[in-house]
Amino acid sequence: MVSALVVLVFLAVMQIGLALHVRNTLTLAASEGARAAARLDASTEMGVARARDVVTSSLSERFAQDISASHTTVDGVQMVVVTIQAPVPVIGPIGPDRGLTVTGRAFEESQ
Repeated sequence: MVSALVVLVFLAVMQIGLALHVRNTLTLAASEGARAAARLDASTEMGVARARDVVTSSLSERFAQDISASHTTVDGVQMVVVTIQAPVPVIGPIGPDRGLTVTGRAFEESQ
């Protein structure tokens, strides 16, 4: 009985670790994509491509399905925002689609 409980707790901790790893990797990818798109000679498509490369090289193509980039202005400062919507890993890598949304921002160099 106790060993079953220990195994259950161990699996729960491993699943939480996997979910945190996915979230942190997606946040890194969104930030990298925003920095790539914020360069002086870059476009938002370059930022999306960079974010997709980071996600697919670290996780899986399943997590790189919905990536978008846009330009915005915050307090008079032009910024690039890259948003990634991905599934939340609930049971192993399987989970509901678009349950996790992360955003990366970078100041545009053209200012």
